[in-house]
Amino acid sequence: MRTIRLLTAATCLVLLSSGAAAAGVQAGLARPAAAAAVKVVPVKTGLNGPSGFTFSPAGKIWYLERATGEVRTLNPKTGAGHLFYTITNVDSTGERGALGIALDPSWPTKPFVYVYVTRTWKGALRNLLVRIRDDAGHGTHFRVLLSTPPSVSGYHNGGRIRFGPDHKLYVMVGDGHDSANAQDRTGNFQGKILRLDRDGTAAVGNPYGRIWSFGHRNSFGFTFDPKTGRLWESENGPECNDEINLIVKGGNFGWGANENCSGTAPRDTNNSGPKPRHLPKTYFHGPIGITGAAFCIGCGLGASVNGDLVFGDVNTSSIRAINMNASRTGFSTASRVLLTTSTGGVHSVEVGPNHRIYFSGPNGIYRLAPA
Repeated sequence: MRTIRLLTAATCLVLLSSGAAAAGVQAGLARPAAAAAVKVVPVKTGLNGPSGFTFSPAGKIWYLERATGEVRTLNPKTGAGHLFYTITNVDSTGERGALGIALDPSWPTKPFVYVYVTRTWKGALRNLLVRIRDDAGHGTHFRVLLSTPPSVSGYHNGGRIRFGPDHKLYVMVGDGHDSANAQDRTGNFQGKILRLDRDGTAAVGNPYGRIWSFGHRNSFGFTFDPKTGRLWESENGPECNDEINLIVKGGNFGWGANENCSGTAPRDTNNSGPKPRHLPKTYFHGPIGITGAAFCIGCGLGASVNGDLVFGDVNTSSIRAINMNASRTGFSTASRVLLTTSTGGVHSVEVGPNHRIYFSGPNGIYRLAPA
């Protein structure tokens, strides 16, 4: 099966492509309008694998070094950095490592940092959700909130975490490179999106304990639409069908033991487990290695992008945008490429407190701006 490699070198940035992606044919939607002119503004380069990052309400960037387990902060205005905490015994083989980071929604009143990380714990390799307290700029009170097995192969660990508008913590756990896991809800968190309280326990209203939705393969991106509160997820297919899904409570998104790429897309990779099976709102029949996603709401990229879902990929190192339909429950056109970079891949995509869109690559964090 195709896997996404996050270990790539960064080079210079290249401006502007338009139209549909060369790699990956997107199905089922009208042709988009021409792409807006967009450029990349480096915020900080020379970093060591800033896989996941987020913002404090005051605008400070918190980011992870995937291989070292270092949790760092960055002032985007001055470039000044600070080591907050080092998570030890991290395993960064394949897609493992320090992968996702979130700050408590009541920050800084509740000064807790949440991290999804692959590391050795109690003598075994695990994917862990951990919580660290900020005491005067330094991490203390390291606590494990959730533990689940990593994949044997090193791939499909998921790792994206984010607090939703309901102040619950959503966690993406990959299928562990075993599609059957995605349909197993008997205490198996692999191939699931979890919805948790701040202490890692199941949130009230969940359909299956800690599980919010199931039937997922692997994902490096999900985000909430600020206009509706709905949860959107980018999902990586095997050698076919990279997806964008509208996540619903208790939904089965169909990935499981019956998956294949020889049938009718996208049902061939969404054909397992109980019905109804939720199909993607759009998909790329030829995979692009889809990654992080964020909504442009006053993001400064112009009227043609405002309101759109913006997302990245690792196969072509591109940033794309796609128009939402009037009800914001799907898309009105196919996506278009806003920008092709030479960063070695687009990893996380985030919105800062100033509504601008930022992304990370293997060696840096960048901001999107009008050209």
